[in-house]
Amino acid sequence: MSSLPPPSADALAQSARLVERLHAEIRAAGGWLSFARYMELALYEPGLGYYSGGARKFGPGGDFITAPELTPLFGQALASQVEQVMRASAMQVIEVGAGTGLLAADLLLELEHRGCLPEGYGILELSGELRERQFDTLAAKAPHLASRVAWLDRLPDAFSGAVVANEVLDVMPLHLVVSRADGLFERGVALAPGGEGEVLHWADVAAAGVVREAALELSLPVPEQGEYVTEINLAGSAWVASWAERLQQGAMLLVDYGYPRAEYYLPSRSGGTLLCYYRHHAHGDPFLWPGLNDITAFVDFTAVAEAAFAAGLDVLGYTTQAQFLFNCGVLECLARRGPEEKADYIRAARAVQRLTAPQEMGELFKVLAVARGIAEPLVGFSRGDRLHTL
Repeated sequence: MSSLPPPSADALAQSARLVERLHAEIRAAGGWLSFARYMELALYEPGLGYYSGGARKFGPGGDFITAPELTPLFGQALASQVEQVMRASAMQVIEVGAGTGLLAADLLLELEHRGCLPEGYGILELSGELRERQFDTLAAKAPHLASRVAWLDRLPDAFSGAVVANEVLDVMPLHLVVSRADGLFERGVALAPGGEGEVLHWADVAAAGVVREAALELSLPVPEQGEYVTEINLAGSAWVASWAERLQQGAMLLVDYGYPRAEYYLPSRSGGTLLCYYRHHAHGDPFLWPGLNDITAFVDFTAVAEAAFAAGLDVLGYTTQAQFLFNCGVLECLARRGPEEKADYIRAARAVQRLTAPQEMGELFKVLAVARGIAEPLVGFSRGDRLHTL
């Protein structure tokens, strides 16, 4: 990993404290920790985890760039779908994991432009540092609308309206499973002797319980030689089912990178999709500087849709991000930027290209809509719906 920029001394010290916490957790668990628990601690441990430790994460100065960081046109187009859902249910929005707050600001401003402001805009955010950034963003970009925003500590007991989750499912703690000729295993984390004491390393145990059951249902490839490693996101399915218990009328709009199951577990994808991000560099070592890297994996959208359906929700649409944005009028939003020869228009057009081009985010990212009590077809899936692929 010599190509990665070195962390600061303060960042390394924070990571070292998290490593101590991880070592203690592994010992308390008897010497082996599921990767799901490791990922939970690495990302969300209060004061030390990646999403709760205070380091900058989004945008050019962070580790990765999300669609709202690229251009407000993403939120402006998404507003078309949010408006339809609200008018068919209730004038409320909850955004889960709102990042820097840019999407919230862009959605609110566009909904105001459309004459369809929500009565309330809830942000479900566990990170205190990100809450502060979101508050500052809204105060700067939409100060007259900031009073409509409230931060939530947990899922509401009941909700009607639109739920928006952009790049949330991919960072939920997941289990790693290994298929080999000698059996099915779960890959977790243990301690091994290192140069300066014990170090984190991979360790496999026989798959058991719900992890084994879920893996068997997938009929994973069994290579004659070597191994087939992949992910199972039980937390994501449970999270969607929890929302189903609370959603009285409305829709969840889930945007993330991923595949339907038939593509996710292809024999050729034998190394899985787990990746780490550090200062715009992708790498495959989740034990490097714990707490300083994002850890993520692609979403099995079939599993998410099945969990929603089993919990009583309707699956209303599934398509690529590109098709969804085109259906929602992203090009019409772009045209509002003014003359095509102007620099602002050219920058915006380049951003739309990145959001929609097949070789960029257009095909890799998908949008899934699950709902209750919405009878009309959703505009974002009016053309190019891929529900049949789930």
